Amino acid sequence: MFFKGKRKPKPALHLGSVYIVVKDFRKSVDFYEKLLGIPLSSENNGRFASFYFEGHCISILNGMFDAANPDKVTRKGGEEGSDALREIALAPNTHKFTFNFSADDLRASHARIKALGLAEDLSRVHYMCYAAPYYFFVLHDPDGNMIEVTGRYTPEEHEFD
Repeated sequence: MFFKGKRKPKPALHLGSVYIVVKDFRKSVDFYEKLLGIPLSSENNGRFASFYFEGHCISILNGMFDAANPDKVTRKGGEEGSDALREIALAPNTHKFTFNFSADDLRASHARIKALGLAEDLSRVHYMCYAAPYYFFVLHDPDGNMIEVTGRYTPEEHEFD
């Protein structure tokens, strides 16, 4: 990371987790377990689940849970609740959110994801150069969120001619 000063700025807030709101909770949990190659770290009765790895946390929030279980969720101080989450889960995906993961071996990661059959839309590996060479491929999760995987890659001869 590049900073204007010599020291990293101290943030006013600390990231706890990135939540993604999903339509099909079990399908999404299964997808991310396979994609990340790790088991679910925790789950709260089908409402949300979390993956903790390398100091990060990705949580899956079941957008359908609150509306389907009004007797299990108590809310006070506002109505940003069950109907709002359901609407978010059912809304068309605008693709303004992308997970970026890195892999030690991009070719092996691409082959693993392809073999798992995780995504019908798995792209081939792409090359881009702006400040430095950059190799990546993309796929989408069950809710249409874009996932970009980057990493070390040695192209085959004439692969990007």
